[in-house]
Amino acid sequence: MTEKAVLTEADEGKRVISARGNDVGRIVKVIPGGAYVNPDSEFRDTLLDKLGWADPREQNTYRLDNNRVERVTDATVHLIH
Repeated sequence: MTEKAVLTEADEGKRVISARGNDVGRIVKVIPGGAYVNPDSEFRDTLLDKLGWADPREQNTYRLDNNRVERVTDATVHLIH
C-alpha cells in the first residue's frame, strides 16, 4: 500500500494535473487536510463534477482534499482518478 500524499505550504503555486493528464489549475493556499485550487478557465464541467466542485463562475477557488492527491512532484500535484 502506498502512503497518502499530504500537501504542504511548499506546494503552493504548483500546477494540479488530473489523472488523465489535463491541467486543472494551480494551488493557491494549503490548509490542514488539503488546499484551495484556482481552476483554469478552460477547466471542463465534467471534471468539476467529478471533483465535487460547483460551477466555476460561482467561485474563484475550490477545496482539494489530500485524499484526492495521488502524488506530488517538484512542479505538479497529480490527482487520483
